[in-house]
Amino acid sequence: MRIGVQFPTTEIGTDIAGIRDFAQAAEELGYDHIRILDHVLGADPQQHPEVPHFAYTRESVIHEPFTLMSFLAALTSRVELATAIIILPQRQTALVAKQAAEVDVLSGGRLRLGIGVGWNPVEYEALGEEWHTRGRRCEEQLDVMRLLWTQNVVNYSGEWHRISHAGINPLPIQRPIPIWLGAGSSRGPAPPASVMRRIARHADGWFPLFPLGDPVKEAIEQVNRHVQEAGRDLTTFGIEVRFILAGKEPEAWLREAHAWQELGVTHLSVYTSGAQFTSPQQHIDAMRRFKDTMGE
Repeated sequence: MRIGVQFPTTEIGTDIAGIRDFAQAAEELGYDHIRILDHVLGADPQQHPEVPHFAYTRESVIHEPFTLMSFLAALTSRVELATAIIILPQRQTALVAKQAAEVDVLSGGRLRLGIGVGWNPVEYEALGEEWHTRGRRCEEQLDVMRLLWTQNVVNYSGEWHRISHAGINPLPIQRPIPIWLGAGSSRGPAPPASVMRRIARHADGWFPLFPLGDPVKEAIEQVNRHVQEAGRDLTTFGIEVRFILAGKEPEAWLREAHAWQELGVTHLSVYTSGAQFTSPQQHIDAMRRFKDTMGE
């Protein structure tokens, strides 16, 4: 099982030295990847009663992921850079393909692109993209990006995309860049069957968002069934969960990590946020304690 760490974007602030220290510590401590989230805009919840829940607001600091990954690529040499997730349907497809290819080149082939459809219609409205078609449009976006990453010249005509004999340059080092899909939430761990089938058909891995419990085992078994039904090799399909440290003792960390591994999870992302930390060094110390506990 590969163990990474989630970049504490809403807590780390804008201090360049702190961002540098966190990324370099993650690499020096032997973490396999740094996981980065995405929101372009934060809304004012008081002005949007139509949205039932806001995980992030206008007051949340959220770094733009492609820019951040380019910065981290220059500061590190080994650790993988993973988005979990880019909200793909609210972004222009060819531009995302270009940005991802550039990060892959600048990092020496260290990008894993996690994508999802998001939960916030306010962002879609501001970015001029359609909210209600985002799931179906996302499938076409994945096809287009993989073509742009693997062919010098692309000629494509779909429901939402037209590319007339054009391509991106430079192409990425990974051809294609691995694409993982995020779906599910702590309030609804198992996505609908249609979303599970989309993950199984189109993704190299899945970012669920749920705690340990009986629904987890069922959801993992379900997505694995869909992968096999799609005629794909289950051994090449990954599952990554967020591993929350706050409120648990190190003995509980060991038990939980073992339980996830028993369920067939291939990746963990250690989540140091939520513990009222006030400095990057506290996040680094938490990462170190987890590594010491795991004996790695």
